[in-house]
Parts: sequence; C-alpha cells; structure tokens
Amino acid sequence: MPFSLIHWHAPWLSPYAQPGQQAAQRVLAGATVAQAFNGLIAQGAAPDPGVRFVAQQDLPASMAYELFILERAQVPTRDNLHDFFNALMWLYWPQAKRRMNQLHAAVVQAQGVGARRGPVRDALTVLDENGALLLAPPALQAALRARQWQQAFVVLRPLWQQAQLLIVGHALLEKLVQPRKAITAHIYSAPCAPENAALSDAALAGALQAPSLAEKPFFPLPVLGIPGWCAQNANFCFYDDSLVFRPPRSA
Repeated sequence: MPFSLIHWHAPWLSPYAQPGQQAAQRVLAGATVAQAFNGLIAQGAAPDPGVRFVAQQDLPASMAYELFILERAQVPTRDNLHDFFNALMWLYWPQAKRRMNQLHAAVVQAQGVGARRGPVRDALTVLDENGALLLAPPALQAALRARQWQQAFVVLRPLWQQAQLLIVGHALLEKLVQPRKAITAHIYSAPCAPENAALSDAALAGALQAPSLAEKPFFPLPVLGIPGWCAQNANFCFYDDSLVFRPPRSA
C-alpha cells in the first residue's frame, strides 16, 4: 500500500513527520484520509488549519473546487497520497493555503472556470503543487538562481549548513515518496526568511500578491542535489548530469 512506502525519516519530511506519520497509521488501520486528519485535529494532536477535510463526493459537480473551500472551509479529499500530502500541508501552511485559496477563488469569481487558468492561477498551482521556500545565505541563493550548479553545490557547499528548504507543494512530497534524481522543486522567490514554520507561513501568506505571482517568481532546484538529501551527491560527479542540472537558458 503506498502509505506504507513513506519514509518519515527523510530530510524533506522532518518538519512534518510527527502528525504525518500518525495520520498515515490511521489510514493504514482503515480510516479515510479525511477521517485521519480530522481525528488528529479534534484530539489536539495536530494544529488546527481552520478547515476540515471531507470526501471528494461532497464537492457538487457544479461547484468549483476553490469556491467550495472558500465558502465552506472544507477541503474535498481523496484517499490517495496526493491528497494526503495536501492535507498535511494544510496543517503546516494554513495561512498560505488560505491565501492561495482566496486568490484562486477571486479569479474564478471574476472570470469563471475556463480552459486556461491564467497567469495568477498558473503560478498559484505551481506553488501549491511543486513549490518550496529556500532559506539560505545570499551567495547560495544567487548561484542557484543563475543555475551555477558547481558553484552552489561544490564551491559553496559549506553554506548549506546555514540553509533550509521548506516544501510547500504536496505533489512534490508525493514524488519524493519514490526519490529520483530528476525531481525538481520550483523555489518561490519571496522574502520569507523566518526561523520557524509558523512564521514562514505568515510571511509566505503576506507575500502572495496577484501582480507578483503573474510574473512567475520561481527558479528550479533539483532537490536531491541538496547535501544530506541523497548519499550519492557526496561524489561531486553527481552534478555533472546536464539532463538534471541544466545550464542557464542563455547558454
């Protein structure tokens, strides 16, 4: 069963492991994903995100997903890894998730649900599905933005001791259940450099504004290149793979 494959000691899961593991155990014991997370919240074993999780069939066919969440404070949830990690991210990024929901819903209310989401909703989807925050020294940030991989991962490797990657995207966590070298996060460029997840949540929520999101403020980071995230990257030949660590587009 896929829930049994989650490696809760993996470095990318360390901020979320305690309630996440408890929820997974409940699912493996027969609970739905919605029941597992609602139960943890009700018992005070997980932070209250201000929403509750309901079965996917509770979402009316005629109603947009984001509007349903906004109006009812309920998140339609399927019994799969994708929605499991979405629920887990609601626990740790409640303000940011609510802000993303509000921005999504504002566009839907103004324009309806069309074949194309538009630049703001596209950016929100990238962040919600595959985004992460990188708290790191400026020199390391600059090298990564420029896709100077040898500089970032070899020359400046000691600076990673001062860095932390905080995953926001639930699809990214789903991919990392079965790690592959090519898995790449979209790093959100925002002034979110607090010292703990609660403050990061508030800073991220405050930074999310439609005009800046429309400019696609992301840069790529192959996450298994992070020191300590993959044993193989201790051999610096790991970074010579140009299919993963791609050069700047201008090159």
